[in-house]
Amino acid sequence: MFTGIVAAVGRIESIKPLGTQADAGVRLNVNAGSLDLDDVQLGDSIAIQGACMTVIEKSATSFDVDVSRESLNRTVGLAATGEVNLEKALRANDRLGGHIVSGHVDGLGTVTRFAPVGESHELRILATPEIGRYLAYKGSITVNGVSLTVNSVDDRADGCEFSINLIPHTVEVTTLKHLRAGTKVNLEIDLIARYVERMLSAEKAADSASKD
Repeated sequence: MFTGIVAAVGRIESIKPLGTQADAGVRLNVNAGSLDLDDVQLGDSIAIQGACMTVIEKSATSFDVDVSRESLNRTVGLAATGEVNLEKALRANDRLGGHIVSGHVDGLGTVTRFAPVGESHELRILATPEIGRYLAYKGSITVNGVSLTVNSVDDRADGCEFSINLIPHTVEVTTLKHLRAGTKVNLEIDLIARYVERMLSAEKAADSASKD
């Protein structure tokens, strides 16, 4: 589990194919930047751009992870060298500064606007209807591993556009500073919203069955 509070911006330094087959994954070598790896063991989880990955090798300043083709197909930011948001897995006694994040990307969104508004930035993202059903005003959403608060939700014919206000600190210490209109981003919906939707659908199914 994670909190969506980015601990450091690292960098994917190299990408090595794990085979010659079309469905082969890749091995990433990630420079950890300012992320302290002293307490990281082989087999530990680190979120990279919001996707939970397992450390298979490490040094004092970098670590390696294997990424399956399925993960590559369902995420962005893991198939090329460049900066990435990093967060180590949550300890039981850690402060929960963001919200509960699993590190499992639910889908991709497309940035429709990223522009300064006063001292902050407005970020607008178009999500699919499947993700949009879980979005709510003042609810939580994870974008490229960053825990953020939804400011508005607009259901449209082509999906659900939602807006987020980014304070200068968030822009400065994450990879969100690189976003532009048209950029694809990893999205993870709020875990609580997922369970609420399941409970409501189960209750509706039970009511329907009782009437038959």
